[in-house]
Order: sequence, then structure tokens, then C-alpha cells
Amino acid sequence: MLKNKKIVYFCQECGFESAKWMGQCPGCKAWNTFVEEAISTKKPSGSAAKSQDKRQEPVILKDINLSEDERQTCGIGELDRVLGGGIVPGSLVLVGGDPGIGKSTLLLQVCRNLAEKDVSVLYISGEESLRQIKLRANRIGTFKDKLQLLCETNLEVIREIIERKKPDVVIVDSIQTMFHEDISSAPGSVSQVRESTNILMQLAKGMGVSIFIVGHVTKEGNVAGPRVLEHMVDTVLYFEGDRHASYRILRAVKNRFGSTNEIGVFEMQSSGLEEVKNPSEFLLNGRPEDASGSVVACSMEGTRPILVEIQALVCQSNFGIPRRTAVGTDFNRVNLLMAVLEKKVGIHLASADAYVNIAGGMKMTEPAIDLGICLAVVSSYKDIVIPDTVMAFGEIGLSGEVRAVSMAGQRVQEAKKLGFETVILPEVCRSSMENTQGIKLVYVSRIQDAISYIMK
Repeated sequence: MLKNKKIVYFCQECGFESAKWMGQCPGCKAWNTFVEEAISTKKPSGSAAKSQDKRQEPVILKDINLSEDERQTCGIGELDRVLGGGIVPGSLVLVGGDPGIGKSTLLLQVCRNLAEKDVSVLYISGEESLRQIKLRANRIGTFKDKLQLLCETNLEVIREIIERKKPDVVIVDSIQTMFHEDISSAPGSVSQVRESTNILMQLAKGMGVSIFIVGHVTKEGNVAGPRVLEHMVDTVLYFEGDRHASYRILRAVKNRFGSTNEIGVFEMQSSGLEEVKNPSEFLLNGRPEDASGSVVACSMEGTRPILVEIQALVCQSNFGIPRRTAVGTDFNRVNLLMAVLEKKVGIHLASADAYVNIAGGMKMTEPAIDLGICLAVVSSYKDIVIPDTVMAFGEIGLSGEVRAVSMAGQRVQEAKKLGFETVILPEVCRSSMENTQGIKLVYVSRIQDAISYIMK
């Protein structure tokens, strides 16, 4: 064993530390997640030791002042919406996503907008050279002198530059490339990621600097490294979507300063990411005309109603066991709804293959799209065309009842704004409907009532 070093084992999921290898982690109960790492036992030196010697005194709650301009808007409305209204000073934001999805492009556009507002920004890259960043910046537009670039992976050098330059916003791309000299393990390991994030968190809270860190994701879609990384930061944003498609979805899975239900929709263009201010209209483009198995439903993402096209294809199976496929929604939920149609409505689906798809690549799990899924399946099975001007929403219970959903009025108003003429909705939502002139509302209490309406 090397001098001043010892071997410990870390869980890659939660960061649990153990002196010996274990098959199951006592912290998160995950199997085969422990990795061996050599850590230093000597005391930290330099600026790390000085930072530990600082003493903090408690402050009375009423003596803490909150300024009116607490948040800094970044000039991208969709990102401001997901962040809860803008960038909070002293916040630590983690941005994760698949390779090539557009994380660096989005943050570079944020740097450009902030620099135009005379906000000093420091962009730290551990993956790209200055020339590579310059080439990508030329596609986005012109930048002011408030943006400074730095290619560095040593956290002590980065800490010294941030303390000396005192920027307002710092971008770190990516956290898996950063390393601390006092830790002997390789960059990207559990120890390095945890220590690097801890140093950046101290800088953010101590100096009031807003720091964005980019994190790679695993094949399961989670941020690579210990799960404790997501617990340390203030906000966790995931960039979703197929990198070969034009759309991108920014979703908050943790936010200490806002809602975790909001999403931002972007479209990848040659000049960067463009906001999609009306996602419903964007997702409904290219709908087939006079085609069975297609219906429009409404799902709420935070405070925003989003209309999506639900497609279903039902055909007789050539095998003993019928095939079921769900894209964009919960597979088990689709099976449950098909069982309700089989038992309560009398539609025999046991010998039929069924394929359900949310067009546009969106992932919807809200129960309010249950009615849309059922109507799409029935439309395909009966080969009935649902008019393009009809929209439906409602939760389906196991008894076949159509249950209430939240914010029904906003869903109806969104359908009216996009030119829909008829909305099928739960009967129990009748009392919450106001200002619905110009659109026909069909109230249903059972799934049979909705099916009877579309079969007229």
C-alpha cells in the first residue's frame, strides 16, 4: 500500500463508503455497485486548508435581506420557466443529458445573452479546446467581451481564478473531467466527482456566484457518478430527446427555487437551439387526416397545457400471445386501460396486437391522457375516424368511470386557442367550466359514453 493512502470502496449510486467490498450497498440497497479507490490520508494543504479554517457566525433570520432583483433572467424564456423565473445568485445547477443533445450549445447561448446584459461570465471547459469553443460560438452569433473562456481541469487552479476574477456566472463543462490534486483517483470517479462538486458548492454559496455544471449520463439516463451529486446541487435539469430529431425537452427533476413540473421545449437549428413557445402547435404538425386510431389529448406539464396526438394501431395477432407496445407513455398503464375496455366495454382485445404511440417524441405519464388512449384504441379497432376538431382528456378508473383531472379549464382554453371545436371531458369537471363560449363540451361519466359519442 502506498504511503499516506488507503483503499476504500464507494457505491457508484449513492456514494456510500466502506472499508471492504460488499455485494449490496447498505445505503441504497443496490447490487454490485462498489468500486475500489485509493484516497489520501494526509491533511489538505494550501487554499483547501485555509477554507476549512474559516469560522462562520450564526445570523438572525429577520436580519437577512432579500433584494428585489433576486433572479437574473438568462434571455431564454423556456429555460427561465424551468428554473422557476431565472437564475438565483449563489445557486448550483446540474445539467445532464445524452452526448450531442445540445447541453453545451444551450449554455453557450446563455453565456451570450448574459454577456449582452453586462453580466460577467466565465466558461470553463475540460473537454474542448478554445478553438473548438470559438467555432461553436461563431454559429450562435457575436459575443461581447464580458464572456471569458478557460480550458482547465485542476480544481485548485479553477478556484483561484474564480476568487480572483469574481465572475457573476460560471459554466463548468463537465464535472466528470475535473480533478483535485489531494485525491489520487482518476477524474470521473466517485471521490473526484463528489469533491469537485463540494468545492464548487462552497464557491457558489460563499461568493454568491451562480454555477452551472454539465454532467454526463449513463445508459439508464441518470447522471454519471454518485447519486449524492444530485443531492448536493440546488437544481437538476435533464435535457431529453433524440439527438437525430429536431426537438429537445428540458425538464427539472429537482429545483429548490421553483416547480419540478415545468418543461421547456426547444428545436435544434443550424444557429443553435430555438425556443418553441407553443409546443402544442409544434407537436400537432403533420397530423394525418381522416385516419382511424388518432386522437388529440391534453396533458399538464407544470402550469402549461400541452396537446399531443395519441396514435393507436390494433390488428389481429398471428401468434398465440398478442403483442403490446407503448412508446411515450407507461406500458403497464396501457395494458390496464385495455383490460378495462375488455371487461367493462366488451371490446375483445385478447387476440389482437396493440401499438400505442405519443406522436412527436414526448413522454407523457399523466393519467389525464387515459381517455385519449382508450378512444384511440377503440377508433383503430372499430376503424372509426375521430374528427380532427375533437380533443379528449380524463382519467379512467378500473370500473370504467371517467374521473376528474386538475386545471380542466386551462385545458379547454388551450384547445379553443388552437381551433378545436369539441372537447370530451369528465362530467365531474362541469362545475369548474367558465367562459367556454365558442367550443362544444361533451361531458361523460363513463368510458362507454365517450365511445358512444365518437361512434355516432
